[in-house]
Amino acid sequence: MQKVAIVTDSVACLPRELVEQYGIKIIPVNLYFGDKVYRDWVDITPSQAYELFLKDPTAFKTSGINPVDCLEAYRQVSNDSNGVLCVTISSKLSMVYNSALKAKERAGDELPKNSIGVVDSQTATAAEGFVALAAARVAAGGKSLAEVVKAAEEVRDKVCVVALMDTIRYVYRSGRIPKIASVAGSMLSIKPVLTISSGAVRFKGAVRSREHGIERVLKITRDRVGQSPVHMAVMHAYAPDDAEQLKERVSSEFNCVELWITEFSPVMGYACGTGTLGVAFYPED
Repeated sequence: MQKVAIVTDSVACLPRELVEQYGIKIIPVNLYFGDKVYRDWVDITPSQAYELFLKDPTAFKTSGINPVDCLEAYRQVSNDSNGVLCVTISSKLSMVYNSALKAKERAGDELPKNSIGVVDSQTATAAEGFVALAAARVAAGGKSLAEVVKAAEEVRDKVCVVALMDTIRYVYRSGRIPKIASVAGSMLSIKPVLTISSGAVRFKGAVRSREHGIERVLKITRDRVGQSPVHMAVMHAYAPDDAEQLKERVSSEFNCVELWITEFSPVMGYACGTGTLGVAFYPED
């Protein structure tokens, strides 16, 4: 019996094959379109969600994960493990981490045989996925909860996201800039380049063309990893052809230990919009 089960949220953007390979439990975020509710990656794929988004962006909304959702995930994995590690999106970006902690408190009496740990990934998207994957890979070797937590924290301290947004039009939904600024930036075709690391989203500049933006993304990545062996994921929001082209460049220009493509969770696309493209990565020791 595997000692430690890994739980994470759907914002981690893990491809289904990796989820199944390592038996990772995903807690889906709810997506709303009109009067219908969809569970991210369960009832609807990211591509299907983005199609709804493009039909009417104003009717598309998201909601967070509550303690009940986390507790149910802990219950579901408890029969096959004696330990649980929940890896969440950055606590600076979402309340999921707090929900996971509250669920851990409630599980004390209900699941007394299971030790539960919660790790704030301090990031999002596939970077969060890499933190969960690191934990799952160590857990697959039958290691203790403490060893699994250590593996997750080591990757958390190294992982980074660099992303190019195709539009700034919907960023106001994040609460970080006024709506009028988003609209004005969209009219000027401003395409921001952002990073996520150490729990925070940082603005790294803006470009006017997608080609220049991709070059900026690759330069920032290259400056951080050089020729070191690197774990890397290419991410996209409803831009699969661009993602494939970026993957080919990454494969030829970087020393990749692993490389896979995934879609941005629509939870992120809610503010980023379609066309967003990026990479998540961390260097091998």
